[in-house]
Amino acid sequence: MNRILALIIKELISVWRDKKSRFILIFPPIWQLFIFAFAATLDVKNVTIGILNRDNGEASFELVQRVRGSPIFTHIVYLEAIEEIAPFIDNQKGPIVISIDEEFSRKLEAHQSAPVQMILDGRKSNTAQIIAGYMTTIVEKFSREFAQKEKIPVEPIEIVPRNWFNPNLLYYWYTVPGLLAILTMVEALLITGLSVARERELGTFDQLLVSPLSPTEILIGKTIPAIIIGMAEGTIIVLAILFVFQIPFYGSLFLLYLSMLIYVAAITGVGLFISSLCSTQQQAILGSFVFLTPAILLSGFATPIDNMPVWLQYVTLINPTRYFMYISRGIFLKAIPASAVLNHVWLLLLIAIFNLTAAARFFRRRFT
Repeated sequence: MNRILALIIKELISVWRDKKSRFILIFPPIWQLFIFAFAATLDVKNVTIGILNRDNGEASFELVQRVRGSPIFTHIVYLEAIEEIAPFIDNQKGPIVISIDEEFSRKLEAHQSAPVQMILDGRKSNTAQIIAGYMTTIVEKFSREFAQKEKIPVEPIEIVPRNWFNPNLLYYWYTVPGLLAILTMVEALLITGLSVARERELGTFDQLLVSPLSPTEILIGKTIPAIIIGMAEGTIIVLAILFVFQIPFYGSLFLLYLSMLIYVAAITGVGLFISSLCSTQQQAILGSFVFLTPAILLSGFATPIDNMPVWLQYVTLINPTRYFMYISRGIFLKAIPASAVLNHVWLLLLIAIFNLTAAARFFRRRFT
């Protein structure tokens, strides 16, 4: 234990004294947290809309004014003819065009159906669907109020939405707790992956092999500091989520840290495996990113796992980030019960045991 403890202290000191490692530990996680929180968003804002209004009536003018008053559409381009619609969409001047024909006001005053055409840029499918929802809401509200004004009977049905867990639909409330899983993985993987490779480049790894330390003790001495650093990084991100982004925390702090500990251990196993394969720090960084990209894509961070092909959903079962992503978001926003957390924690524990065991076997076989 004294030898292992000495190696752990040595690892922590060497990481802190190395300027590059210290920079990786402190600056990138905070920077990435802010970049991802505000850049990786599906919120649709500051939309440019094209309007072709061929009707000179009061109703069409009022509808156009409602579109102008919407905070979503900040830039409005008034088109003069139908021929201008295609170039507007093709050249990506805006993702939507609203076309009001010359019969719009007359049909409304005659209590007839008055359609409004909505042309959307299908190349931006997600944005188009969201904008279509906004525009539909504006038109439906206008239609309902016009009917009440003209004393036209309308269906007495009104949908009253209520958004649980995120009442103001702030997208970063959903994104940032997921970043706890992503950024903790990045830091733990890089620190572990660079550990052995750095020793080889500095020529100190051979000294470890001829020291009284056994390969198992070296492995433990490399694993524990990585877990400590990963937990420290996770704590910094949790504090930023709570006090900088002011995202509510409804769940159990104990369950969050228990899950994080097992998750970091699972990632550390992957990092040790990569580090054992690589001879230089550059190789270790490249090897880490080979793992990071699919792990992030298959975690459910950007797209729901249920939307993936069935065979790919089975692949996500071996991805530890998938489980901690669910736990982090659930504990922060939904206060998921301990039973739901433990249902994911035991799977995370199996992955951690497998990763650390596989890394230990490979490590001993390679250096004995």
